[in-house]
Amino acid sequence: MLKSMTGFGRAEATVGDKTFLVELKSLNGKQFEILLKMPNLLKPYEFDIRNQLSEKLIRGSVDCTISLKQNGAAKPVSINVELAKSYYKPLSELATSLNLDTGSILGSLLKLPEVVTPSTEVLSDSDWKGFCELLNTAIGNINSHRANEGASLEKDLRLRITNILDQQVKVAELEPLRQQKIREGLVKLLEEKVGKDNFDPNRLEQELIYYIEKIDISEEQVRLKNHCEYFQSMLNDNDEAKGKKLSFVLQEIGREINTTGAKAYDASIQKCVVVMKDELEKAKEQVLNVL
Repeated sequence: MLKSMTGFGRAEATVGDKTFLVELKSLNGKQFEILLKMPNLLKPYEFDIRNQLSEKLIRGSVDCTISLKQNGAAKPVSINVELAKSYYKPLSELATSLNLDTGSILGSLLKLPEVVTPSTEVLSDSDWKGFCELLNTAIGNINSHRANEGASLEKDLRLRITNILDQQVKVAELEPLRQQKIREGLVKLLEEKVGKDNFDPNRLEQELIYYIEKIDISEEQVRLKNHCEYFQSMLNDNDEAKGKKLSFVLQEIGREINTTGAKAYDASIQKCVVVMKDELEKAKEQVLNVL
């Protein structure tokens, strides 16, 4: 089972006298990165919130936005009434001496330092527990979305690896013919250049064996098949985060394909190699999104 790093989750609930809305969006990334936006009320719990997101989302670029809706009972800010009174007298006297309207003094008072300050209200233990349940619901929603996306990724990856294995079978069928064509081509070249009776067939046979061994691709084909089968078995693992492992296996598959192409010296096999490389690149693009 695969999970994608791409997903969206949303959850809203009333906790005590407050209504919280949690929205989570994630995209692919090499590590876990988070952009967290939340009200001041939750600042004391930021470390815990980040830990929960990191532990359960594991990897990807995550955008988490937490909104707070007041239901009327809580105070979003506090006003220092005594400080405002101490400011009012000199301001009123100044306005009178300058023949200015004193009706706008209130607006000026509210802008003065520390007259209006953010609320120091904190969540109770029960409210924090309720918020954690809401956060887990949002995380569960985004993970469900990731699982759905992952199912599509898995289907496509299986198709790519199957296509590579199909081409590997064709290469295995072409390999004996390739060796025979190489042998016939060298013999024909020698007959044309030096004459049929002017070279030692036994020495030629020895050189042919050495040359064909140098360009033999049977080991590469065995390793390629093993890597592809290992990749398919990893898709069945229960490990949630295996995108990096799958990427490493694809690198090994690519190495065997490239070596096969370099040794082939055969047009038919080269065509198979081109198809395998194309399928491999498509698989690499998809693996970038795997958790």
